[in-house]
Amino acid sequence: MATFEIRNLTFAYPEADRYALKQINLTIEAGEFIVLCGKSGCGKSTLLRHFKTVLTPHGSRTGELYYKGTKLETVSGRVQSSEIGYVLQSPENQIVTDKVWHELAFGLESLGYDNKTIRLRVAEMASYFGIQDWFHKKVTELSGGQKQLLNLASIMAMQPSLLILDEPTSQLDPIAAGEFLSTIKKINQDLGTTIVLSEHRLEEVMTGADRVMVMDQGEIIAFDTPRKIGTQLREQKNDMFIAMPAPMQICAGIENTLAWPLTVREGRRWLENLLKDKPLYIQKNEKETLPDTGKKHKVILELKDIWFKYEKKLPDVLRDVNFTVDEGDFYALVGGNGTGKSTTLAVASGLRKPYRGKVFFKGKAIKTYSDQVLYQGLIGVLPQNPQSLFVKNTVELDLYEMLNERQLSIEEKDDRVAEVIEIAHLEQLLQQHPYDLSGGEQQRLALAKILLLKPKMLFLDEPTKGLDKYYKMELGAFLKNLQKKTGATILMVSHDVEFCARFADHCGLFFDGGIVTSGSAKTFFAGNSFYTTAANRMSRQYFAEAIIPEDVIELCKMNL
Repeated sequence: MATFEIRNLTFAYPEADRYALKQINLTIEAGEFIVLCGKSGCGKSTLLRHFKTVLTPHGSRTGELYYKGTKLETVSGRVQSSEIGYVLQSPENQIVTDKVWHELAFGLESLGYDNKTIRLRVAEMASYFGIQDWFHKKVTELSGGQKQLLNLASIMAMQPSLLILDEPTSQLDPIAAGEFLSTIKKINQDLGTTIVLSEHRLEEVMTGADRVMVMDQGEIIAFDTPRKIGTQLREQKNDMFIAMPAPMQICAGIENTLAWPLTVREGRRWLENLLKDKPLYIQKNEKETLPDTGKKHKVILELKDIWFKYEKKLPDVLRDVNFTVDEGDFYALVGGNGTGKSTTLAVASGLRKPYRGKVFFKGKAIKTYSDQVLYQGLIGVLPQNPQSLFVKNTVELDLYEMLNERQLSIEEKDDRVAEVIEIAHLEQLLQQHPYDLSGGEQQRLALAKILLLKPKMLFLDEPTKGLDKYYKMELGAFLKNLQKKTGATILMVSHDVEFCARFADHCGLFFDGGIVTSGSAKTFFAGNSFYTTAANRMSRQYFAEAIIPEDVIELCKMNL
């Protein structure tokens, strides 16, 4: 019997002029591992919310949903709570208690289990997920990865048959994300739990999936095994092919008859077979560079001897941080959850005050600028939580609100708003409430609001969070164009090493309250073992400096 079945599901949000879901039909068998992917706003989250009655969005709907052969709306709330687990995108939105042990027990207590059963299941989950060392901690003391693992453990304590995960790694660093996704695979293999996972990091999850479902504009356009899905998207010339794992993209870019690789390990073997018995004449691709005019780089931002803590009795978050950003540079900070990256961004942009050290912007101490001058044209800050910028009932009103204090004519305001609408692809969302948008759509709206002020320097905290590969490429191209045309400077904090490798000029690794190493993006990623790209891990034995699929493809072609 199928665990879950959907028949002819069509759904539209209130007052929306288009369907969010159109004629969805699918069957998920018991024990299957399904990966769901697609562009931001394609309907992934909307579809997943239909798997549980209490989360079903408000709107008009036709079609039928069945859980283990029974219509979902007739399945009791208790059964749905215990047997259908749901992990949200943001860890903070799901945690409801103050202590780790209490969070593990909360769901079981709500369902009325006796103390003996609760203690047994909590102990088992804490052991299975390796939570023993922080079992008695406050949840506020946990890193993002630990919070998401706690969410998962709390749900698994109820022994669900079906586990739904909506982009659970969007706020995790690459190492924490890899560990979390490995745990998901282990749950599927060890316990036989049926899993439906929406995810943008396809390199990590496609290897463990039974089938991959691709959505576009509310419809399922492909649903097959991981190896076949890449072939289908390429034949369809679909934009989502760029989201396929790097080994698959590299293979597709070179004329060959070898089987398509799916994992980095398979990619290495594919590369060995491709280049077998062929001498490598070229191992570095010397890109064209702009001539050095001898002009000295001008520093726009300097952090000097920065120390910061959130409260007097708490430990230091930043310890003697020193670095500079040149005018017109695109500088990316990467590192683990909880290392201090976002705090550094807040201090650098003047939103937080260090207790020791100084921040200089354009040669002046940043504290000497008034907020009116600093944040109305000099500096633009994109926060990690985009919802903190939304104040109006529609996307369009929210955009115009950003220009309320600007002395611009109506025509000038209209021109600016029209420009950012086009840049952020918000045309179809103007009359929607900002809180009704998907995570990726909210991120695009928040960035559009910041860009309306035409800042000299952008401070971006996880700008690619919730975005699919297609929109990441568009965002990166836009930022590089902005950098080139206006001379804008960008300081970005990100867990997305693929994005940083492709678009950043310089990268720094943040660890233990400070920057431990930095350099050009190519040098930085070529020298790392874990904080590097799939393309580099796949090809470094041949091409040490290749960090994106295009690098590997070009070097292979030059040697072949």
